[in-house]
Amino acid sequence: MTSSTQRQNLRRQLRLQRKQLSSRQQHIHARKLANVLQRSRHFKQAKNVAFYLAEDGEISAEAAIQLAWKSRKTVYLPVLSPFADELFFAAYTSKTRLKLNRFGIAEPAVSIRHCKRAHQLQLILMPLVGFDSQGNRLGMGGGFYDRSLHFRRQQKNWRKPRLIGLAHECQKTVAIPVEDWDIPVDAIATEKTLYRF
Repeated sequence: MTSSTQRQNLRRQLRLQRKQLSSRQQHIHARKLANVLQRSRHFKQAKNVAFYLAEDGEISAEAAIQLAWKSRKTVYLPVLSPFADELFFAAYTSKTRLKLNRFGIAEPAVSIRHCKRAHQLQLILMPLVGFDSQGNRLGMGGGFYDRSLHFRRQQKNWRKPRLIGLAHECQKTVAIPVEDWDIPVDAIATEKTLYRF
């Protein structure tokens, strides 16, 4: 079985697991996740933080977004580039108007010229499908975060922005097959704990 097939099978299995969580479990996990992040040094220190709006069973970052606003952090959401398959990041407040992108995912309805690039942020909280104890992350398969963060491969001593994957604990697996283009995360936060790598 090829690495690509392994990843597809694992992605299918883990997406199904997170989708089977009840709305009550999802709500509880989101609250607990916010508490875990609140204790994280990187979250405490960051003045600008990128989040995402959950869908497809992803753990919700809504409670953590509320926490960031209360702490006077500038919150950003990913916006698909109209020019390439990569992400920009737009400021997000409770008054921000949203629109659906080409994948049907809500994002701020702003021009790309009003957005930031990944390297301009201090902390990016990323959704994921699965993760392992080595800090390998399995995304949805589009490679948007990996392409947007490719600059981290060239910079050995510069670790900005910090990357924390967010997931339900049930998304932890024994091993994720790794590809050359995968960008590793610095930590993964679940409703139970923060795994540092």
